[in-house]
Amino acid sequence: MELHQVMEQESFVIVGDTLNTEKYAYRIKQAMTDQGYRVQCVGTELASINDVTGDIDIIDLCIRPDKGLALLRDCKKKYRSVVIQPGASSEAIVSYLNENDIPYIDGCLLLGLNLYKTGNGYKQKSEPSL
Repeated sequence: MELHQVMEQESFVIVGDTLNTEKYAYRIKQAMTDQGYRVQCVGTELASINDVTGDIDIIDLCIRPDKGLALLRDCKKKYRSVVIQPGASSEAIVSYLNENDIPYIDGCLLLGLNLYKTGNGYKQKSEPSL
């Protein structure tokens, strides 16, 4: 799944410290919510991905790799893909995702919003000027 495809989804789980205004997880949560995406948060608001209500399209990891891996391993819910934010990746996470045939990208949802937003969710790509 490419970043533009991720931004076409509706339901996101942000994993990280979404209550601390200094953290990127907080910024991502606010920006995604402002753009009309359905966002639930795990780490400081919910304890587990299994506590999320409804369907999950994307899990966005904004948390230390060891904690992210533990939450993914514990997850019993289905989801389409994982976005691994800068600093949240590890060989163990990538191996786990590959071994379980779980699609993922190394990317940033804030970048995705800047490239693919229209004001209320996805969505037409704004092409960079040449």
